Amino acid sequence: MTHSISQAIAKRLIVALDYPNVEEARVLIEHLQGIPCTIKVGMQLFYSAGPDFVRELKTKGYSVFLDLKMHDIPNTVKGGANSITRLGVDIFNVHAAGGVQMMKAAVEGMESALATDSNLVRPLLIAVTQLTSTSQQVMNQEIGIQGTVEEAVVHYARLAQQSGLGGVVCSPLEVSMIQQACGTSFATVTPGVRPAGSDLGDQKRILTPGEAIAGGSHYLVVGRPITGANDPREATQQIIEEMSVHVNH
Repeated sequence: MTHSISQAIAKRLIVALDYPNVEEARVLIEHLQGIPCTIKVGMQLFYSAGPDFVRELKTKGYSVFLDLKMHDIPNTVKGGANSITRLGVDIFNVHAAGGVQMMKAAVEGMESALATDSNLVRPLLIAVTQLTSTSQQVMNQEIGIQGTVEEAVVHYARLAQQSGLGGVVCSPLEVSMIQQACGTSFATVTPGVRPAGSDLGDQKRILTPGEAIAGGSHYLVVGRPITGANDPREATQQIIEEMSVHVNH
């Protein structure tokens, strides 16, 4: 495996910094030093550490997925997308359940930020379809969406594509259906990835890293199997190695 290929594969692994504060997050970053993975900053850490920590990660050379799942009225999401794009993140997301008008507003906010600063990199804007913790029973009986989870996911993916977004967050089990509906270049960012033998936690719809890559996932999101490992660096390297074996070059 060449260095360029290994770097490209490592970037497709998104390590979730699921920590309550920046001090704990920095410890993991030290463990991962030199591994060019993408880093995910979610609600808990962002609300604690703020945008300065995202800037810190960018300064260290990391690609950053800011996972805030915006879901609000279109004008509010437009403003949020503008601010996030100006922050310099590489990936961010909205909830597809917010509808086409809201998703289009997110694109508008992103585009307006890019138009004012030529140094900004165009981020990948994606939509959450259904959380990987959502079972069909919860979706049908509590959320109030009828049909199967897979039908809802594909429906939301089509809406996201129509709205001008670049991809979706989905279970790795749903990638093939989304690719059939939206094409193979429409990005799939897949949590619900667990190395064999890992604790499933609250994830319901999962695959191993190798299975997810072989199934066409563009990015894999992995949190606890790395952050909770005795040796996070070794756990990360093992996942990247498994991905490299299964990737379609």
